[in-house]
Amino acid sequence: MKKSKAMGILVLILAVMAGMTWYAGTIISTVGVGESRNIKLGLDLAGGVSITYQAVDKDPSAEDMKDTVYKLQKRVETYSTESTVYQEGNNRINIEIPGVSDANEILEELGKPGSLEFQNEAGETLLTGTDIKNAQANTYQDNMGNRQYTVDLTLTDEGAEKFAKATTDNVGKTMPIVYDGVKISEPGVDEPITGGTAQITHMESFEAAEELASTIRIGSLSLELEELHSKVVGAQLGEEAIDTSLKAALIGLILVMLFMMMMYRLPGFAASLALVLYSALTVWALWIFDITLTLPGIAGIILSIGMAVDANVIIFARIREEIGAGKTVNTAMKMGYEKALSAILDGNITTLIAAIVLGMRGSGTVKGFAYTLGIGIVLSMFTALVVTRWLMKCFYALGLQDEKFYGAAKERKTINFLGKRVVFFAISALLIVAGFVGMGINHSKDGKILNYSLDFVGGTSTTVTFNEDYTIAEIDEKIVPLIEEITKDGNVQTQKVEGTNQVVIKTRSLELAEREALNQKLMTEFGVEESGILAENISSTVSNEMKSDAIWAVAIATICMLIYIWFRFKDIRFAGSAVIALLHDVLVVLAFYALVRISVGNTFIACMLTIVGYSINATIVIFDRIRENLGGSKKKDPEALLEIANKSITQTLSRSINTSLTTFIMVFVLFLLGVTSIKEFALPLMAGIICGGYSSVCITGALWYVFKVRFAKK
Repeated sequence: MKKSKAMGILVLILAVMAGMTWYAGTIISTVGVGESRNIKLGLDLAGGVSITYQAVDKDPSAEDMKDTVYKLQKRVETYSTESTVYQEGNNRINIEIPGVSDANEILEELGKPGSLEFQNEAGETLLTGTDIKNAQANTYQDNMGNRQYTVDLTLTDEGAEKFAKATTDNVGKTMPIVYDGVKISEPGVDEPITGGTAQITHMESFEAAEELASTIRIGSLSLELEELHSKVVGAQLGEEAIDTSLKAALIGLILVMLFMMMMYRLPGFAASLALVLYSALTVWALWIFDITLTLPGIAGIILSIGMAVDANVIIFARIREEIGAGKTVNTAMKMGYEKALSAILDGNITTLIAAIVLGMRGSGTVKGFAYTLGIGIVLSMFTALVVTRWLMKCFYALGLQDEKFYGAAKERKTINFLGKRVVFFAISALLIVAGFVGMGINHSKDGKILNYSLDFVGGTSTTVTFNEDYTIAEIDEKIVPLIEEITKDGNVQTQKVEGTNQVVIKTRSLELAEREALNQKLMTEFGVEESGILAENISSTVSNEMKSDAIWAVAIATICMLIYIWFRFKDIRFAGSAVIALLHDVLVVLAFYALVRISVGNTFIACMLTIVGYSINATIVIFDRIRENLGGSKKKDPEALLEIANKSITQTLSRSINTSLTTFIMVFVLFLLGVTSIKEFALPLMAGIICGGYSSVCITGALWYVFKVRFAKK
């Protein structure tokens, strides 16, 4: 490449980087302000609308309430993936939607959820909304290459029987869909549909398909609801959470950049520039894709900054190996990228598969986490494989060609990791067993194996009307400590009702004596009138169905990852070892939650999902090197396999250490500076990062070796 061309490309990249960074800064500076240029914030960061509905039926069954809560959750996710729905009392349902300040439009859409009918042309009802289990908008390309929009229906078991008879009786006719007496669609019946699923085709746009699917989901609620009251609530955490998280991100980013430059010299400098662009692109993507950002989301993005350097670390290690083997710098750069590509692609595609499955199958926090994870994977691959590479090409063309700018890997003596495999297996088993023992002890003490928060087990919601208007900071400073004295529990959530002196206090379930003690404290310390205190039991915001969705999503994602690894490595022993190592990391982190008694809430799901993605990525890198060192060989000699495994782990050791260290730096800064909720997310993540580094070096290769020797035949 000529110097003039290199200079032009370098100036262009730096100009784009400067522009994107400035624009990202503008987006951040206006976050939560205005409609034209900002990032949506979750209820915990920016507040939103809280709506309480009451069932028209004064004595609804527990099953109908549970079903309605879950289906409303699926409905309100169209406003935000971070919306929450939970039961309050015996016949009320509370909905909290972040980033909204006007409840009228939402109330109009959600207020009449009970009268959806599928009719024949004579107007007779064939089945109702309660016969529909789910409805989702979808797109596909027909045989002519044209994009088609559909609504995919899933029916209940009883609904499937009704639908089969209805479609059989009405072939060649239409089946109007009527909502509250108004015909909203009139699909035709081409043939009998007996499989329990159906598809409404020929929708004019995806938006129209999504609107129809949403209406059908509303109509499928088991109960008819009426609005009891609505209110605009303030952020649970206030601006302090955002400020400290952004400060942690900036400090962590600077520390990671310094580390990269110290470790990898000129390539590290190129990676640092690309990392700045990566951070800017992430902010830009959040805005473009209209993703609601919550506290776990902020932590996830900060974590992804640490993980984004992983691809660069793999590449730079390869370049140093090639230089150490006597290649020229230019040849080493080309070969380094070529040899690193398979590990980078396999690791990121495997994690991307998980993100896609989680996004499709998950609910609430799981879905929001999946979106953030997917964006991070795509952008990190782009900045590492494209931006960093072109920066290095430009620097080389401009005269920075001496080996001293890049470094050369020295021949490292192979470490016999597998020789200690029995010890490593024993340590892992001990940690996992300790976790189960801790869960047993916890259960014997209070009936709960983990320290479940309000999000998982529900609690008591107390609405207090104070005599003065307290800010979020004043609530945290003056009111929360008083509540914690009575509950003996740090898991307290508060919300300010905008435009009033009311504060909503959510705690674990309080006994009658505890409620009376709390009321007395509020009256004595703050002069609150007894009539200004209203307490209600509330259900968990993470319903059993949402937990089931999360478990199924992880299970399906794990199976898909196993199949992909099996396909890419042509050996199920690689895939089996990877999944067992992943399970190992999850169980060790679960043991950490049990033994340290960290609160298990919405961030728990995000944390465990992060560990899954992080674990599989680290494993793939080592397996890629084992595959390369095997060279397609059919060797069965255990000694040769042992040497290959040890050599591969040793060769990738610097990557394992450096990636774990950069990721740990980001999360550690977050832990030091973050608010309480952030700390409860960061602490188990740090444990997961340490565990992931340990398992990738000490467990995965050993598992593969054991399977390879014990199960020689494929």
